[in-house]
This record gives sequence, structure tokens and C-alpha cells, in this order.
Amino acid sequence: MLDTSPLTAAVERFADRLRAMPQSRLRQGAAAQALELARELSVRAQALEGPQQAAAAAPAREIPDAGVFVVGDQVAVAGLDLAEALRAAEAAGGARKTAKAPSEILDEAVRLVEQAEVRATR
Repeated sequence: MLDTSPLTAAVERFADRLRAMPQSRLRQGAAAQALELARELSVRAQALEGPQQAAAAAPAREIPDAGVFVVGDQVAVAGLDLAEALRAAEAAGGARKTAKAPSEILDEAVRLVEQAEVRATR
């Protein structure tokens, strides 16, 4: 089974930092960075979960902008959803055709979270 703990740890750390940020900091761009990340993680999870035929028929569902105070939770949910989709894709053992291996997608996702955290906390 694919070890997704690096992704879940990075997501939880960033989500906790977002939850602890003052409103002024969130409004200065941290919330926008976090929402962008949550949306990207969600798109990646949906691509792994959805059947290949439906991918062309329906666009990915987008995480709504629900305000600056919920972006930490949105990042956490999207990141944990992606971790679960990666574990399922790995367990399917090739039954789901993806352009990249689940481990490669995992590494990219961890980098995305770390980069978003750096941008949001500068």
C-alpha cells in the first residue's frame, strides 16, 4: 500500500497554520493561495477517482470560495481526499490508467502543498 503520510502530514500542518492565522493575514493572500491549492488537489483526486469515460464528459467539480475562515478545512479535506484516491489507485494496481504513477502524483502533491505554504506564510 502506498504510504501517503508525507502528504497528509504536509496538508495537516498547512491547514493548522491557516486556522491559526489572523484575518488580516488571510486577507493579504494566504487564503487565496490556500483555496488555489485546495482546488488543485481536488482536481487531482477527481481525476484519479473518476472513470475515464466520464472525464471527457463532465468537468471537475470546483471547491467554492466559502470565505477566508474555512480555507484551512478546505485544504485538509482536499488533501485527505487526494491521499485516499492515491491509495485506491495504487491498490487497483493498474486497473485505473493514469499518465503518472500514484507515487509520482504523491510527490508532486507534497511539493504543491509545501510551495503553497511558503507563499502563504511569507
